[in-house]
Amino acid sequence: MSAKQFTLPDLLAVCPLIGSTNPHYAQAAAESSAWVQSYNILSPRKLAFLLQGSSELLVSHAYPYAPYEQFRTCCDFVNLLFVVDEVSDDQNGKDARRTGEVFLNVMRYPDWDDGSALAKMTREFKQRLLAFAGPNSYRRFLMHCDDYVNAVAREAEYRERGEVLSVAAFQTLRRENSAIRLCFGLFEFCLGIDLPDVVFQDEHFMTLYWAAADMVCWSNDVYSYNMEQAKGHTGNNIVTVLMQEKAIGLQASSDLVGVHFADLMSRFVEAKKQLPSFSIGLDDAVAKYVEAMQHWVIGNLEWSFESQRYFGTENERVKETLVVTLNPAEDN
Repeated sequence: MSAKQFTLPDLLAVCPLIGSTNPHYAQAAAESSAWVQSYNILSPRKLAFLLQGSSELLVSHAYPYAPYEQFRTCCDFVNLLFVVDEVSDDQNGKDARRTGEVFLNVMRYPDWDDGSALAKMTREFKQRLLAFAGPNSYRRFLMHCDDYVNAVAREAEYRERGEVLSVAAFQTLRRENSAIRLCFGLFEFCLGIDLPDVVFQDEHFMTLYWAAADMVCWSNDVYSYNMEQAKGHTGNNIVTVLMQEKAIGLQASSDLVGVHFADLMSRFVEAKKQLPSFSIGLDDAVAKYVEAMQHWVIGNLEWSFESQRYFGTENERVKETLVVTLNPAEDN
């Protein structure tokens, strides 16, 4: 395989989970897309990228069980995350932190407002979230918002310095700057449950939780690598981190992602068998949360090839062959 191409690991082949989509997708996607476009916060180029990426289609795969209002709110949130991510991608650490703090301050404080479009978008999302979120899940969600903003700012600082982290340090950062914990934080909102903290303190439950989160992060990184290397943003990607730490090439790194994903899936399946009983009333809610994690894992895989976010118009060919041809560097 030439240096201009690499083969993706066949993650779908080692994923026994069954995917689904949300019946409210068409209506809610159109409304959410119009909502984010109405703010004119993105450049024409970034807006085109957002629309091509079909963020709402990811939400359909990731939350197929969500009722209409909750599903629409999830669409808005993923689009809001895209705005924060795309704006901060072009910023240094200080400015990225300032962008993140607009989002964070609106989520934290009822009357905070700097008059920006981002603040208004965040406030409208927050109002939708509070209509259904329970007190435990909302408190955890705010905590994850804080961790997310800090991680995005640190990512910008590392990018500014050209610093690539170790695998261990990167995994800790990636679990936060990917926003996967925020996305998982919407499960209870969608399901109409509000788990007590004791569930998140259980060793077996958290083994499940981190295995699912890492499967999403590692698969996302290997799928998005070509797009990111063309932008010159390779430092925040496990593929680059593995290449540097282990002194290996692109193909070997891609292969390692596949091996680790399979290990994570095995860990998830085993931990699911070892989940304890919490209580008669709570066990059903925990089971629903675990099922929701499964939908995110398989949904992310299926969406990555169904949309044009990572592979453009080559998405179906790449799904069939798994061969990715590296794009030339983009003009900034």
